[in-house]
Amino acid sequence: MTARPPSDDAPQGDAGPLTPGQQAELAAANERAQKILKAGRVATFNGWTIGTFGVLSVLLGLGSLTALVVGAGLLVVAWNELRGRNMVRRFDPAGARLLGRNQLGLMGLIIAYCLWSIYGTLHHPSETIRELEQVTGGPGSVTHLVAWGYAAVIVLSMLLQGFNARYYFARVAQLESYTRSTPGWILQLQRATSGLRQ
Repeated sequence: MTARPPSDDAPQGDAGPLTPGQQAELAAANERAQKILKAGRVATFNGWTIGTFGVLSVLLGLGSLTALVVGAGLLVVAWNELRGRNMVRRFDPAGARLLGRNQLGLMGLIIAYCLWSIYGTLHHPSETIRELEQVTGGPGSVTHLVAWGYAAVIVLSMLLQGFNARYYFARVAQLESYTRSTPGWILQLQRATSGLRQ
């Protein structure tokens, strides 16, 4: 049985497991992937930041059912953010969809909390607010100021979480295009090393 001569595409000598052509193809694919993988870095920041606020809300709100519910909601959002991050790192378009929906869920949580707080402030002001209004001499002035503060948070959340959701949803088409146009062996290699990415 005669040995088959190596093809032009086969690695030669000590050149490594990839031919120069394959190395160039991998480098080009990695370059194209950078914009997509940036979404993973954004999700990492968001996930750990939201998770920190969730833990603080739970720890500092042990006597408040509202704080516990909000804290638990933030922890769920943080977990989904990091889960979506891992899916994006493996070039799974479903990860970008999850991240986009997760931001909409966070927006809903913030809006619900602020609306509940506005209702409580206007109809059941805390003792601190009553004392401040006695000092300022203007009944309702502090109450309305606090309510407007919560309204401002609603607007900011709609802008910030809305922008983040749009950013993530835009990555869906990019991921689908990338997985269609990238050779399977490159995708397998990138997915196998996804845990090494920062």
